[in-house]
Amino acid sequence: MPDVFVNYRTGDEESAATMIARELARRFGRERIFFASNSIEPGHRFPAELVRAVEECEALLAVIGPRWTGVQGADGRPALDAEQDWTRREIQAALDRGILVIPVLVGKTTRIDRTVLPEDMQELADCQYKRFDHRNSESDLAALGDALARLLPDLGAVDQDARAARERTEEKSCKKSAKGAGHTRMRTRDIEQRVRGGIGNLNGDLGTFVNEPQGPVNTGRGSQYNAPHFQGDNTGVQFTAGDNSATTHQRFERERRSSDNGR
Repeated sequence: MPDVFVNYRTGDEESAATMIARELARRFGRERIFFASNSIEPGHRFPAELVRAVEECEALLAVIGPRWTGVQGADGRPALDAEQDWTRREIQAALDRGILVIPVLVGKTTRIDRTVLPEDMQELADCQYKRFDHRNSESDLAALGDALARLLPDLGAVDQDARAARERTEEKSCKKSAKGAGHTRMRTRDIEQRVRGGIGNLNGDLGTFVNEPQGPVNTGRGSQYNAPHFQGDNTGVQFTAGDNSATTHQRFERERRSSDNGR
């Protein structure tokens, strides 16, 4: 059962109607869009197929170009005036059944004047329309498809473009999460546990850390010299490389006795 019936008049913007039907079929599925030249199988009776499709659809798109009201029938009169004109009959049937009717004005076509319409289809002039311009075909077709997906839930459920957009969003989210997991940085406020003892090195914002040092410590690039004084025979001079890659050197000297100073 088709959800959308594409109505158009031969001699007035068939190309626009073809583009609209083709794009909607791509987006929502061919079986959901009725377009007479594509949807009626060879050998089938088109009057019965047209009536059935209009009665079963959820929305009718009336594609209206600048020649829509001026196309003449075989008798030389405007085709719109003929009660058996199929373009007219399809729109009338949709209006009578309370089906959503959306005029699609092509190019610079203006809103239909009620006075040029047969009395039994003047309601068409009151229906809010959408526009389609060949110069903006991509954006206009997308806007028309978006409107149908919003108005007809069954179409929205099979919308290929909406599904593709969700998949792209999910893929970007997964890539962002994976990238973030591989570059986690530690910050000072994230450190809550107290580690006791030792010298360590943290990547990120913290750098080298020293916990509870018991003596002089240097974490720079130069050497550190310590000259503590010991009671007894020896004094020690100790220096340590700041990047923890050098060795510790100590020098011990015998302390001079006060009695030696007088010699």
